[in-house]
Amino acid sequence: MSSSRSRTTQIFLASTLYGTATLAAALDAGLFPDAGRRILLVANNASVPETTPAVDAMPGFDALRTRFDDVVSWNATIAPHHPSAWAPRPDDIPLWERHLRLAWGLGDDAVELAVESIQVNPAMALCQIFTGVPLDVYADGLMSYGPTRNKIDPLVGTRVGRLLHLDLVPGLRPLLLTEFGVAPETVPTDAFLKVLGELGDAAEVVAGVPSVESPALLLGQYLSALGLISAAEEEELHLRMMRGAVRRGHTRLVFKPHPTAPAQWSRAMEAEAERLGAELTLLDAGVLTAPVLAEVLYRRMRPALVVGCFSTALLTASAFYGLPVARVGTEKLLERLTPFENSNRVPVTLVDALVPDLEGAGADRAPEAAAGAPAELNDLVTAVGFAMQPKIYPELRPVAERYLTARLTAATWRYFKRRRLTSLGLPGGVPEQFAFLPRNAAVRRVARRAKALRRMALR
Repeated sequence: MSSSRSRTTQIFLASTLYGTATLAAALDAGLFPDAGRRILLVANNASVPETTPAVDAMPGFDALRTRFDDVVSWNATIAPHHPSAWAPRPDDIPLWERHLRLAWGLGDDAVELAVESIQVNPAMALCQIFTGVPLDVYADGLMSYGPTRNKIDPLVGTRVGRLLHLDLVPGLRPLLLTEFGVAPETVPTDAFLKVLGELGDAAEVVAGVPSVESPALLLGQYLSALGLISAAEEEELHLRMMRGAVRRGHTRLVFKPHPTAPAQWSRAMEAEAERLGAELTLLDAGVLTAPVLAEVLYRRMRPALVVGCFSTALLTASAFYGLPVARVGTEKLLERLTPFENSNRVPVTLVDALVPDLEGAGADRAPEAAAGAPAELNDLVTAVGFAMQPKIYPELRPVAERYLTARLTAATWRYFKRRRLTSLGLPGGVPEQFAFLPRNAAVRRVARRAKALRRMALR
């Protein structure tokens, strides 16, 4: 190849319409410099990509397409491999770069990358193939506020210039990639809302979204597919959303299921709506030709209430649209998340801390009242982040110790595990000289006997 570079090509990797909208907003706001060519590289990371529409097949995509010169499929490029599972062998990396430069017409262009979820494939695979090129990471959800989920090769991490993220929790600083000194940069909210407006005005979206006036919008996430709860528990979670909304006086309900959720859940909800005397609209394949963003529904339906578990869409509803929001099921998930460093822990923690409980006394609060104090919230996320990844962020220990010493109460204990605090020697853990007791069989027998005697004495 020639040593002189004729032009710069920017490659933007996206797997969701929400992420693509974030990129479009960043481009509109001038957060990326001019380039000779811009490629949107689409990855369909669904378990069975053949049965799930890719980003460029979703309603409204054409409104975003104008920001890019070309749209390329990563799935087609590496077929028959799955994007989440495939990575190049180290010895094959030079061959793959030559192949991609030829296949995508890059020639000797200088390449710049913008990727999401850099810790995993396909983003990591792409960053490895284009060795030495500058990187930007963008976040399309709440995980950017949490720690990097695993150690990243310094040959990749040190190339990251910025973390672009939406201001979903004003005043909260993202932890992601701070181990490499990466500076966060906010994508302007007005630019993002403008892009969402374009999506919502697309003809295929307008035709597909049913006309329901000020409903309670219920958001499904298909958590059982992630192994967080069972399918039966998730079905009951959706029914709790319905019952809670009806108790709050909402008789018009709209349920937006996860695109891969099983159809029998919809049937159970229809039966429950009939029992409750509520009008239920299911946004499944019978209503929409393909999934649309929850944010599009906010704009077109203006729901009176948005209910979910720990979806990012709850905070976009509150922070960007000023809609009342409520959560269901976060306490159980905080108990169930394993291992402790599970990357969903910070999103669940944030929603639990900021969003009113649908079934609790605080569910009538306005969104502004649920915002919380930024300083305290930063310390909470820092403490949880250190407990999740102490080897990646050892410098966060003093903040974690200070928070746990001053603020470990009945309300905040659910964000931590005593065993985890003990193993890290943090406040709230079992003192070192007594740490052996929970594992001592004789002590456990004595404790069980004491509890039995106490129960007998109270009869």
